[in-house]
Amino acid sequence: GLIMTKQVFTVGHSTHSIDTFLRLLSSHQIQVVADVRSSPFSRFNPQFNREQLQDSLREVGIRYVFLGKELGARSDDPACYVNDKVQYEKLARTYLFQSGLARIIEGASSYQIAMMCAEKDPLDCHRTILVARELEKSEHEIKHILANGRVEKHSDSMARLVAQLEIPEDDMFRSREDMIADAYAKQAEKIAYDRSARQTRTVEQDGDSIEVGAIR
Repeated sequence: GLIMTKQVFTVGHSTHSIDTFLRLLSSHQIQVVADVRSSPFSRFNPQFNREQLQDSLREVGIRYVFLGKELGARSDDPACYVNDKVQYEKLARTYLFQSGLARIIEGASSYQIAMMCAEKDPLDCHRTILVARELEKSEHEIKHILANGRVEKHSDSMARLVAQLEIPEDDMFRSREDMIADAYAKQAEKIAYDRSARQTRTVEQDGDSIEVGAIR
């Protein structure tokens, strides 16, 4: 019979206008947006507040599902923190996270799904460094919709991350898998939610992806 490719898209709402964002979704035939922000609000881009976004999506026939409790970057589970910083490996093993993952996997068998968070670049976001990594284990193909409308395959995103972090690729004693694992660990350390830090950057903190120094 016909084998459907199991695929899941991701997208960052960034600072897009709602029209630009809806165009991004429709150009990739997205039918469901799964919101993976821990807090589904945006101080600086209110068009992406949960209620408003839900209404805008409904108008173009796209379903909205909130999975920020299950798949968000923060956790209410103290066991997921070491020195006040979320540990992605621990978070990924929680029942809550696994149940969210199961919902994405189930949904992806019938619908074209995009997991949405705030960050423009997938590399700066837990949708890639945490969720996509776990989804890939179930042999789903993950495709990141970039701000310019292009799609970047997850494997290409990770190659970009290895280069960005300047992880040496010419080590004959290390496999490609080791290098990728190293890249995940380093990037997680950089972007994981830290509940003790006074956040100077707002990456992943309240759903807003504004650059450092962008607040006047």
